[in-house]
Amino acid sequence: MSKEQTTRFGVESPSKSEGRPYSGTTRPFLRWAGSKRKQLPTLSRFWNTDFTRYVEPFMGSACLCFELKPKNALLGDINYDLVRTFLAVRDHPQAVANRLANIPRGRHSYYSIRSQQLSEMDAADAAARFIFLNRYCFNGLYRTNEAGQFNVPFAPAGTGRLATAADLHVVSKALKSCKIKHADFESILARTREGDLVYLDPPYAVGNRRVFRQYGPSSFGLHDLQRLAESLASMDARNVKFVLSYADCAEATEYFHQWPRRKMFIQRNIAGFGGKRRRAGEVLISNCFPGGMSHN
Repeated sequence: MSKEQTTRFGVESPSKSEGRPYSGTTRPFLRWAGSKRKQLPTLSRFWNTDFTRYVEPFMGSACLCFELKPKNALLGDINYDLVRTFLAVRDHPQAVANRLANIPRGRHSYYSIRSQQLSEMDAADAAARFIFLNRYCFNGLYRTNEAGQFNVPFAPAGTGRLATAADLHVVSKALKSCKIKHADFESILARTREGDLVYLDPPYAVGNRRVFRQYGPSSFGLHDLQRLAESLASMDARNVKFVLSYADCAEATEYFHQWPRRKMFIQRNIAGFGGKRRRAGEVLISNCFPGGMSHN
């Protein structure tokens, strides 16, 4: 890093904390629609020291991985921009932090940054852009149009704090034990082996109501449920343990009926508005429910 480097967001100043070791709790550095942060106490019970690797093919904000802190992990996602951001934070946290610190805050800046072309950015700039837009967008959504351009509007309030350099260094340290792949879920699950714990939290494709297409028109949908069911059956036959979060719906019963399940009710915002909440039915489906956890 040079002492002063011009970036597409302004002038990058060297941080006094460059190279300093950081300590603290590893928290997700991204907001994510449908995040399982509130379910972490339940989901964490599936992990134990007998597992040799943690695998997550729909990684999103990877909040369960950060909670478990596995010594060996494989994370994957079909969202290239998300994967590229994780890799940049893992490998170059200070560069990303410096670029992020130089992005002006506010609505005008948000739409200006959103309109920029990723093809013109290096990895650190692209990661800073992703983190900035994710923090200040509506409800932590990631959505693109047909051309693949991020199009979620600005949120004027309630978005929380932007990640600091200290935050990104803690995240980088946690991610050093993780292989991170840009891949379809089926490809990731084909790499699993006995000794893995696989956690799956795909976008919920439900036939009788409108479902948000998390990554755009080619993202996970009803047509992928058969592939997912076949991948689960393959893992089960190979003695690979898994946990699947899904909506409590007819599709969950149709495709995943052969495994035990536990029903849960999750408090959700309606359309992202904090004052309007409802209890949404979800199920955990698994071939390795821990002792003492009820299921049917």
